[in-house]
Parts: sequence; C-alpha cells; structure tokens
Amino acid sequence: MMLTVAAALCTVACDGPRPPVTGIDWTVDSVTVGGTTHRAPAQAHVKIEDGRAVGNLGCNQFGATARITDDHIRLSHARTTRMACDNARMSFERALARTLTAGPLTMRTEGEKLTLTAAGGDRVQLSRK
Repeated sequence: MMLTVAAALCTVACDGPRPPVTGIDWTVDSVTVGGTTHRAPAQAHVKIEDGRAVGNLGCNQFGATARITDDHIRLSHARTTRMACDNARMSFERALARTLTAGPLTMRTEGEKLTLTAAGGDRVQLSRK
C-alpha cells in the first residue's frame, strides 16, 4: 500500500501533469536542422488553438491545420503570405516551415519551454511569451 501511494505521489511530483500547449503564444527560439541550430528572428512565433496553428515563420505569416494526438502534433495544409525578407530570415523561415510540416512532431514541455521534434531529429525550440 505504501509503495502504491509513493508511486502515485511521484507520478504527480516527478512528472506532473503535462502543461497545455494550446491557447499559448509561443516564441520560436531556434530550429535545429541536420545538427545545426539557427536562432530565430524576433518576430517568429506560433499559437496552436482550435485545430489551427498560426504565427510568423520569421518573415511571413502562416496558418495550418493542427492535429494533436497524445504527445504528437501534425501540422498540415500550411499556407503563408509571400513577402520577401533578407536572406538570413528567409533561410530560417524555410528551415522552420520544413521542420513544422515534416510529419508528426513529438511535443515535450519543460517549464515554460516546448520542444517539437521530427522523426529525423530536427527540432523547434519555443518558449512561452
């Protein structure tokens, strides 16, 4: 009985309930592609809510369908504006867009941080605004 109570307490205290990822404005901190990490432009952000993801990829605004299943999210049917920015921002934007739409992404929260990881290991780091 004591072991069962201790295990239950550890489940709450050690892992805790998963913080929500929807309804939160997330600032994109970086994207890591092929082992190289690229810092995000200041305006890059994402919000996931009501089956949609919207935000800014670094230059252009985007919208996509978002489906969350357990600890995975899949963004599909992405649409973006078509503004041109400097090469650094456009390069970051292409890497971020490819990673976000690479298929199901594993979601992992830690405090005020969210990491989205693709099957190949590329990942997006976000933090709560």
